[in-house]
Amino acid sequence: MNIALIAHDEMKNTMIGFCIGYEAILKKYGLYATGTTGKKIMDATNLNINRLASGPLGGDQQIGSLIVSQEIDLVIFLRDALTAQAHEPDIQALIRLCDVYHVPVATNLASAEIFVKALDRGELSWREVRKTTSQRV
Repeated sequence: MNIALIAHDEMKNTMIGFCIGYEAILKKYGLYATGTTGKKIMDATNLNINRLASGPLGGDQQIGSLIVSQEIDLVIFLRDALTAQAHEPDIQALIRLCDVYHVPVATNLASAEIFVKALDRGELSWREVRKTTSQRV
């Protein structure tokens, strides 16, 4: 299973704290992140991150492509809801793809914690079954 980690500038420290707190769980999975977020997580933890472009430079779209190809199973996107984002259409497209492809998406710390704890308990294993079934159709 693969997890995408994305955080707006004002949420990067929150994402780093989240990754430090759940490093033991996260290290079991393939991790993808947009550019700066991935670098900051790697600098603060021992997690191996597949870094993509920065969000405004196409990283959100790269993650969207991975969702379409069923390579991402969970998106943790800590959004700054109080600041306008220049690439808001890309963000909305990413979230729409999560809905279309049935990829759970956490957009705040509370939902991120719920998902990562569920992941640790094996409650997202249905994603593997869904991918296998989709490949047969």
